[in-house]
Order: sequence, then structure tokens, then C-alpha cells
Amino acid sequence: MNALVLDFRETDKNQRMLVGGKGLHLGELSALPGIRVPEGFCVTTAAFRQAVARRDAYAALLDRLTGLKAEDRKGIADVSRQLRQFIQEADMPSDIAEAVARRLSRFGEARAYAVRSSATAEDLPHASFAGQQDTYLNIIGTESILAHIRKCWASLFTDRAVIYRIQNGFGHRHVHVAVVVQRMVFPEASGILFTADPITSNRKMASIDAGFGLGEALVSGLVSADGYTVRDDHIVDKRIATKALAIHGRPEGGTETRPIEPGLQGTQVLTDDQIVRLARLGREIEAYFGCPQDIEWCLADDAFHIVQSRPITTLFPIPEESDRANRVYLSVGHQQMMTDPIKPLGLSFYLLITPAPMRKAAGRLYVDATPILASPATRESVLKTWGQADPLIKDALTSLLERGDFIPSPPADATEPGPGARAKSESPEGFQPPPFENDPGIVAELMSRSRTSIEALKQAIRAKSGSELLDFILDDIRELKRVLFDPQSTAVFMAAMNASFWINEHMEKWLGEKNAADPISQSVPDNITSEMGLALLDVADAIRPYPDVVAYLRQTKDDRFLSALPKLEGGPEAREAIEAYLDRYGMRCAGEIDIARTRWGEKPLALVPLILANVKHFEPHESRRRFEQGLREASNKEQELIERLKTLPDGERKAAETKRMIALVRNFIGYREYPKYGMVSRLYVYKQALLEEAGRLAQAGVIQDREDIFDLTFEELREAVRTRQADRGLIGRRKDEYEAYAKLTPPRVMTSDGEIIAGTYQRANLPAGALAGLPVSSGVIEGRARVLLRMEEADLEEGDILVTAFTDPSWTPLFVSIKGLVTEVGGVMTHGAVIAREYGLPAVVNVENATKRIPDGQRIRVHGTEGYVELL
Repeated sequence: MNALVLDFRETDKNQRMLVGGKGLHLGELSALPGIRVPEGFCVTTAAFRQAVARRDAYAALLDRLTGLKAEDRKGIADVSRQLRQFIQEADMPSDIAEAVARRLSRFGEARAYAVRSSATAEDLPHASFAGQQDTYLNIIGTESILAHIRKCWASLFTDRAVIYRIQNGFGHRHVHVAVVVQRMVFPEASGILFTADPITSNRKMASIDAGFGLGEALVSGLVSADGYTVRDDHIVDKRIATKALAIHGRPEGGTETRPIEPGLQGTQVLTDDQIVRLARLGREIEAYFGCPQDIEWCLADDAFHIVQSRPITTLFPIPEESDRANRVYLSVGHQQMMTDPIKPLGLSFYLLITPAPMRKAAGRLYVDATPILASPATRESVLKTWGQADPLIKDALTSLLERGDFIPSPPADATEPGPGARAKSESPEGFQPPPFENDPGIVAELMSRSRTSIEALKQAIRAKSGSELLDFILDDIRELKRVLFDPQSTAVFMAAMNASFWINEHMEKWLGEKNAADPISQSVPDNITSEMGLALLDVADAIRPYPDVVAYLRQTKDDRFLSALPKLEGGPEAREAIEAYLDRYGMRCAGEIDIARTRWGEKPLALVPLILANVKHFEPHESRRRFEQGLREASNKEQELIERLKTLPDGERKAAETKRMIALVRNFIGYREYPKYGMVSRLYVYKQALLEEAGRLAQAGVIQDREDIFDLTFEELREAVRTRQADRGLIGRRKDEYEAYAKLTPPRVMTSDGEIIAGTYQRANLPAGALAGLPVSSGVIEGRARVLLRMEEADLEEGDILVTAFTDPSWTPLFVSIKGLVTEVGGVMTHGAVIAREYGLPAVVNVENATKRIPDGQRIRVHGTEGYVELL
């Protein structure tokens, strides 16, 4: 259909590419009973293409624009200006002018109209493009309306619209613009209605902004608006602003700003009845579109007219839930150091492995914490645990519980936590001894069992294919869970973690020393993650003596670089060292809990910059020197603490207790890293087998590319393998969803109402301008901040301080080159914190928006003992 002009009621929901997002929604709203939409029509994208898009000069300018990046603001401004000028000066084809004139004669040519752009990439569920194109109000007469239609076409190339498209991945050639011509309403009041609170994201709170006159005064920021909040037909909050100005239409066309009479400036714009009626209208519109809406409205003669409705695209989705009861969700990603979205197959594997009650939202997982928060028997212990791991989560939960309106507080005489929970925090002797001897041989036995199990998996999976492979993997996950959740395994690292907390608590109490366990944790045995960073130093030792190999690695971009190495002097030795490293650590990568992520074994080129940095910055045998230095510092710290304790009252007992705790930490804290290593190793075996199967599916035409399997759930993949059929449309939609999810920031805590509960640090006496965080590795260090969002972008100099969103084990090789660490996510016992302590790096984690608040290259001071960062 190539109609040049369509009335709102002539459009249907399949015509986005013809009438754009705004025109599509107005057409749908016009058909809803009880919703008043000022009548009008759309000048379609077919008219735009006929008038402009098919011309050679336009295409040439578009070619120039397509080659520009968002950072090239000057280039964008120059080409965009030329495009706008070309469009506004182009002749209006006569058939388009005639079609517009016919519609105007039907509605009344002498009447006033609003003329508004409606782009095809506008008002999408994941990108609203709000404010990117132009609106013109109170336009009178056919010639003036035609001129403003050209202006709307030209607004497709304002600088802000061009940059927004580049940043959101929309090609300029694939976005066209329609124009909405809509009868003007001259309102007493107008404004915006959000059917979900745009600040808290609470889906049950409708938020209304209202001002006198036309809504342009609010949109442009010319005046402050009244603010009303409505929940379940009840006004729960009102903010009455002083409104000095309003915009009104002029009789001859256009608009003007007029002062509001002094007696009206502080009055409430809408009556309480009107506020509730408007909120109800919003709920009706939201129910029709199926998602929270950003609605523009105006009030004339006590009737509300809707002039626009678009999805609110900035809201984080509510975790999926089967019932409608109040629920509190905690982010799994903030615990696992992986706040990026996870592909559907990765989510499936995580859900198959975890015993916790998980829910999905925007490619992330959330654990339902409602039962443990609602129970008085577990609430206090859970809050204490979160206080140690992530104070921001604890503060958010505490704020929610204190409100008492979502999860009721337990009665005053409710059962207290058990005596063991109290004893742990109150009694110096409150540490519960582990159910085994303090024998490091236990760790060796557990690691051996895990390795044996994985070797058996590798042997058995080779013979599997088709449905048998999927069934085999599902069955083997039981073995993965048996190893991962082995009670003895859990008891070992929990004993070390509890001993570490005990040392910190008691050394501060007895000696006034904070975080005393940190230096004691350096260079512990059996830490598979810290060994990974040191082992890459050994790889550099194998390569450093051979200039040809170093030169080749500096210039290669080929993922098959290993096969070229033997031709160079020292190449066989270099290849052997890298392959040995990959044999042990090739299953690792950033975001490794997602099976879809590319592993080092699949893309060894990712390691080359890290190896070259080690060659450049370090002397031979650096790994041994560092490990031995850490051993000395840990031993010296232990000796110092014991000697100081012996001088205290009852000092011999305190020293003996502390020595036992230090032994637990030294013997077992390294094993904290091994269960995840074992899990990721197993996932890598599954992945390699599944990709082989995916290759067969792609060859048979069932899927387009073998990596398409990552956009299916495990059960969907299983069915595709069984039937040799897959829904390619579903795979395409999942890819688009993943890109949209990647732009969202997951909250730590949210409710089933969609409300995001943000925590704050309850700390005083920080230096002015300091960024608060959680102290996880002691010491104070100054240096240059290197802000990195991806490990592959690392360009570190010795002495730099790494600032990033989160680190998982794959970042460990970078830790040998830095002097300190700052992250936005993390806890005392998360992987980055454990390795920072073992390497003796001062570290502060959980610093909100650190990558945005700390400029790259800024000199900073990291206070790893007190938990804050200063910009110097």
C-alpha cells in the first residue's frame, strides 16, 4: 500500500513503516472507546520517499552521513544541515499537495492544526526516540501546513536525531518519516502522564505533570509543572508548583508566551476528580498497548484529549512471576559479577544448575528473597549477611522493610534468630568450627574429584550427538550439581570465609586494626584464579627472549596465530607455552557464567595484548617473586598479630584462637575459587559439543548460523534437534531483545510492582567529594585511573588503578599490572576481592557509577581499608 495520505481511522497496526510510530499509535487510540483523540491524518512515508528519498542528491548526502561516527559532531552537523536544507528547498510534488488539500477541506482548511513528525523508528518498545523530531502548533492554511510538512521531513536530520540513531544502531537509510496533521485543541491545561513512576519505576504509581495552556511550556522546560502521583484511584502525592507563564495559540497562527495572573500562579492545575479520571484513562491506554505508557494530554471543557502515547523504554522489566503477590527480587548478576544480559541458552543452564528460586528479567536473573525477608526467623541473619557482602543491598532492603507497606514487619514478640546466629556476632568464641580437621589435604582431594569427573565427561560426550547429546547433557548436570554443591566442598570455603570475618571482627575489637585478614590472605595455596594471573607472567617469560615472536604478536590480528608461530625463531616454545596455558584456562572469558560467551580457547587472540603487556612491564621470574613476596608479607603479618595479642589480658588464649583462624584462612580460602572453575570447565565441554551439533543444524538449513543456538532455551534447542525445525523469527526477535537489554541497567533490588529500591552508604566523615564504596582489600594507593568496560581494551601501564563496572576471574591477568582496583559491583568474597587481597592490591568495590564519575586518566587515591575513592 503506497497511499500518500491516510486518516487516523484508516490506519492499522501493521502500518508502522507507512505512518511511523506516532501515527500508528494515534490511529489505534482513535479506535478505542472512551478515548478522545483530536481528528487528523498522516502524510505517509510513501509521500516522503516520493518527494525526497529517491533523489540522487539526497542519496549522496546520506552516503556521507552513514560513514560518520557519533563522536564526529562537526561532521554530523555539516552533513545534517545540508540534508535539512535540501529537503526544505525541494519542490512539493503536486499529487502530495493535492492529497493534503483534500483532507484539509474535509476537516476544515481554516482551522488550526498541529503538524508533527512521526518516524518509523519512533515509539518502539525498546527505543522511544522521544523529542528527536519536531512539532509545530497552531498552523493555519494549506500553504503553511505544506511548508511545515517539509520542516518535519527535515527534522529527521537534526543533529540530535542523527546521533541518537547512531548510538542506538538504527541505519539512516532504514528510517523514514511520516507527518501527523492533527486538529488543534486549545486547552485550559495540558501535560504528561506516565503510567509508571519514571523515578522509582513502580508500575502501580501513575505520575502526572500538569501546567496551564499548551504542553510546550512543560516540554521546553519554560515552567515548573504541578506533579501528582496516583495509585489505585487514590492521589498519594501532590506537588503544586508556582506557574508564572503559559503558552497559548495566537489567532493568526503560531504560539506566544503569556504571563499567568498572579492569583492563579499557585493554584492546582487539575481538580482531584480530574487527576483520578486522567489516571484511569492512562490505565486503559496502558492495558491496550500492553506496557507502561508516556502519554501527552490536554484538557478542554473538562474533557481530556490524548495527542500522543508511546512506550516508556527506560523501565527495567519486572521479573517473571506466576502469581500477583508482593515479591522482592535481588540481582544475581551483582553477586556473580556479571550484570550484562545473558543469552537464553545461558539462562537455561544457570536455571538448571541453581537450586535457588530464580526469575528472569531483561536477560538477567533475580532471586526471590520474599520468604526469607518475611520470616522473622531469617530476616535479621539475612540482613547481616548482606551487610557484609553488599551494604547497598542491605540498605535498600532495610528501607523497604521499614516502610512496612510491602512486606509487613514481624510482630514484636516474633521468634528471634537462633542462638547460633547471635553467638556468632556477640561472642569472641562464637565461631562454629568446621566439621573436619584443619588439613589442606581435603582441598587436594576435592580438586582431584572434580578433575576426575570432568575427564570422565570429556570421554563420554565424544560419542554423543543429536537428541542423545541433549539428553546426556541434561543427565550430566546432575553430576555437575553433585560436585558443585558437595556439602564438604561448601563447608571448606565457608570455614575460610567465616574465619576471615572472625579475624576482621576480633582484630578490630582487640587491636583496633581493620581488615586484618586481608594481608594474611596473600599467596595462599590452591587458588586457581590467582594462579591464572601468575601463569600468564610465565607465558611472557617463555616469549620474551624471542624478538621475532614478540614482533609477530604485536601486529597479528589472526585468531589462528598459533599455527604461524612454529615458523619463527622461538615460535615452537611460545606456542607450547600458550597452548599449555589454554589447556588449563581456555574455558575462561569475561562473563563466563553465560555459556554463549566466547572463551579464550575459542579466541586466544584475546590473550595476546595481556601477554605483550607482561613482556613489556616485567622482568623474568616475576610470578615467583610476587608469590614469595606475598608469602613473606602474610607470614610477617601473622607473626605481628600474634605478638601483639600476647601482650593483652588473656592474650595467650586470644593468640591461640587467632592462630587457628589464620590457619583456616591460609589452608582453605584459595579453594573459594575452585567450584566456579569446575563449573565453567564443565560448561565449556557442553558448549563445544553443542556447537558441533549446531554446525550440523546450520548445514541442514535448520538455523542460519551455529551460534543461533544461544538464542534458544535448552528445551527449545532440544526440540529443534529432535524435529530438525527451529523458529527463525523467534531467533531474530531474541537477538533484537538482547541488544535492547544490553542498554538497560539492572537494579540491585526491585519489587513485583517494578519499584527499584536504591540503597545508599550510611557513612559520615568522608572527605568532601569522596566516592563511597565497600572496602575489600586493605591499603592506600595513588595512581592514574584507567577506566575500562571491556578487558580486551586494556592498555595498562604499571602503577595504573583499574576502574571498571565489574570483574570476574577472567580479569585476573590484568591484576598483575595494576596497583589498585575500583569497581561498581562486588562484595567482600566475590572473585575480584579475593584476588585483590591475594595480590595485595588496595581495592574498593560497589562504588556507584564509578566508570562515569571517574574520568579516564584522572589521578585518584584508593582507600582500601576505609572504603572510599578520592579524585585528586
